[in-house]
Amino acid sequence: MKTLRLLIISLLIPLTSYAQFYTQEANGFFKLTREGADHFAALALKCITQEFPNKTQHVQVDSSDFQQPSGYHPTFYGCFDWHSAVHGHWILVKLLKEFPDMAQAAVIRETINNHLTRDKIAFELAYFDSKHNKSFERTYGWAWLLKLTEELYTWNDPQGQEWYANIQPLAKHIADLYIDFLPKQSFPNRTGVHPNTAFGLSLAWDYAVTISDESLTFSIGSRALDYYAQDRDCPAQWEPGGTDFFSPCLIEAELMAKILNKSDFQNWLKAFLPQLKEGQPAILFNPVSVTDRSDGHLVHLDGLNLSRAWCFLNIAASASDSALGQTLITAAAQHLAKTIPLIADGDYMGEHWLASFAVYALFAGR
Repeated sequence: MKTLRLLIISLLIPLTSYAQFYTQEANGFFKLTREGADHFAALALKCITQEFPNKTQHVQVDSSDFQQPSGYHPTFYGCFDWHSAVHGHWILVKLLKEFPDMAQAAVIRETINNHLTRDKIAFELAYFDSKHNKSFERTYGWAWLLKLTEELYTWNDPQGQEWYANIQPLAKHIADLYIDFLPKQSFPNRTGVHPNTAFGLSLAWDYAVTISDESLTFSIGSRALDYYAQDRDCPAQWEPGGTDFFSPCLIEAELMAKILNKSDFQNWLKAFLPQLKEGQPAILFNPVSVTDRSDGHLVHLDGLNLSRAWCFLNIAASASDSALGQTLITAAAQHLAKTIPLIADGDYMGEHWLASFAVYALFAGR
């Protein structure tokens, strides 16, 4: 473990240029570098086994119902909260797939293999069946769990397939929770933080389509149309909120780019964000700054820059208008350049989750 700690510390030393993390390709989209992969993997490794500080969000039924976080969640106990632990595992799987010979490959495999066991996942699954925790992590954490499962499902690796088999019962349960819940949710949450409905549907849609879950695909697609198909003139000039890590307007547009065919999406987008091609409203296109990265809420704005970037890129990939596409790619580049060099600032309030947002953004638009 001493060697691992030294390796992580060395990889967390701030790099002199964000260009060492990624490059921009001829088509304008981005490619993560080996240096960037090692850097972001170190951040995830640092947190998925760090149990404290921790925000459990556990509902206690009586005075005897008190345990350490790992007592409730033997797999996803690190990274301050359950959902960050989940996407901390996602980033490591994603990076292993893309860079199988990365410096930390053996350590990553050993760590994940210790976490994604059949017994531990069964314990995680049982937690969702308890009376007071059926809505636990709805739908933000649910979405990241499905994204992690999708990543394993598409990985042609024997150990990865073993992990997929172990986690699949939990993913199936989460999918069933979506199917049960969505008809009951009359209105979407349009917030810029965890409860945002469009984000929860977007990642779940990717999973459903990838594994050919027709029931989940239908449920998400039909509810997305119910919630958003008639939306017009999104009030983007009111963004951002002071603690947002999502743009409600852009996250909704990114979802609809997946749900609608290309022609219908172009028509919908023109009505929803009519000035997007001109880079307006400007407040939506200007990267934001964080005044205090030790504040767990204010540092959300770093995440906003990164989620805006992935939305710009995913929308650009579905845009038939080349001028619009270029405007969005340019905006994404500005947001990435603003925030990626700042992620490893030494404060756990940002470091425990922002690497996942960065990597997700760097693979957007593909």
